[in-house]
Amino acid sequence: MILFSTLLNINESLTKELFLNLVVEWNNTSKYEENIVKLGNWDGISAGKYGCNNLSLEVVEYPEENILAFRHEKVTEDSVIWDTDYVVNFNEKRISIRLERTYREDALVMHGAFSTPHFITLLIERGYLATDEDLPVLRTPIMVTDQDIDVIMKLKDKNDSYMLPVVYIAKTKMNQDPLNTSWLASRLKGAAHILVEASKESCRECIDILGGTREDFGAVKIYYPTENVPRKRFLYRSLGGNREIRLEKVVKEVIQYWTIRRMDLLYTWQGVTNAILNQNLNNQIQQRQEAEIARKNIEEEMNQVYETFDEDLNSLQQKLDELVKANEALMIENSVLRAKLNTVDAMPIVYQGEEEDFYPNEIKDMILGVLDDALSTTENSTRKADILTDILHCNEYLHLNEERKQRVKAIFKGYKTLTGAMKQELNDLGMTITDDGKHYKLTYHDDPRYMVTIGKTPSDNRAGSNNAAMINKIML
Repeated sequence: MILFSTLLNINESLTKELFLNLVVEWNNTSKYEENIVKLGNWDGISAGKYGCNNLSLEVVEYPEENILAFRHEKVTEDSVIWDTDYVVNFNEKRISIRLERTYREDALVMHGAFSTPHFITLLIERGYLATDEDLPVLRTPIMVTDQDIDVIMKLKDKNDSYMLPVVYIAKTKMNQDPLNTSWLASRLKGAAHILVEASKESCRECIDILGGTREDFGAVKIYYPTENVPRKRFLYRSLGGNREIRLEKVVKEVIQYWTIRRMDLLYTWQGVTNAILNQNLNNQIQQRQEAEIARKNIEEEMNQVYETFDEDLNSLQQKLDELVKANEALMIENSVLRAKLNTVDAMPIVYQGEEEDFYPNEIKDMILGVLDDALSTTENSTRKADILTDILHCNEYLHLNEERKQRVKAIFKGYKTLTGAMKQELNDLGMTITDDGKHYKLTYHDDPRYMVTIGKTPSDNRAGSNNAAMINKIML
């Protein structure tokens, strides 16, 4: 299963010798001792496989297309195979980097700490990567202003000249970043360009070109270099939103784009090794045909040649048969994976939308509260009652929202005016209080969608209960 894949342009400075040296350096300086392959007396040139069965580094060369390919393979104690592939096409000046592993259930979820391979950092630091159109490939964010209007115009016009996706991060209304842009750029190095507004004031033209509205303050937009994949937008809802979750959503979207993107066969390890085998097979066939013509003159010598060629052909055919079986196994594996995805019990019944929790487990508790209310009005011994009971039983319903409603009722019991203690309790519930002449305005978590106006000195004895009912209805 492919966990990561990318395709990058390289410049003229990266030669075969330097690339070989970089791979050796990457292997020897790994911070994980168990991943370092003992290369022995490898001269850094000869093709072959080095290491042992469970940990190896293999290099092959396809001179007909001026391609050099490496595979680092690790087999864990539980027989899980990790493959890291580097394929460089020196004619087209491009390098592909892919990370794969054998199928297991936990491979369906991308690890929260996933970052693109460290090898990309080495390529960036040594200056071996060419610019992507007019954008450099970096592991740090690119700050943009109105002076970068040409880049913004390309994003607006769905220009497909960029090879990598572009992540555009808008400042919030407080002129702050909605997430850790430096960490995001490091996590997505070589997989996407990270453009960050320098400030709202310096990006007015950029915002206008991209059709920006107040809703886009703090938004994160992903522009893919193909019209087949729709653009993605993550809105910034409130200061209380989880910055880490927002960052992980962006990382997941970009990595998934690369994993489903079709890669040319000659930029994959299997494609290069198959091409080499086919080339060798064609060479063997051609030599056999030439030997057949010479057989008329040298019968005895030809018999010896036959024996040698037959052994080579059988060996090559056996390798091809093994590759065919491996491909069939992969097809079966994919079928099993699709079937498991369709039947797995752990799949959620519903998916969370764009709204974020104002306090921990708010959305979950509110949904469970609705189900609990529905169960109380549902006749027993019915299918609907059994389903509602099962869901509530399997999810811990803490009545968090109901407790907040009761606190609001208690605060406004016998209400005459807002005291300092009442204001503090409302603040603790996430409500911001502002003075508006004869009234107070209460805003829930600074979200203008949830605002209630109450009188400062009401004459109605039911004002307190009415205020509590309105707050609970709109905010809770």
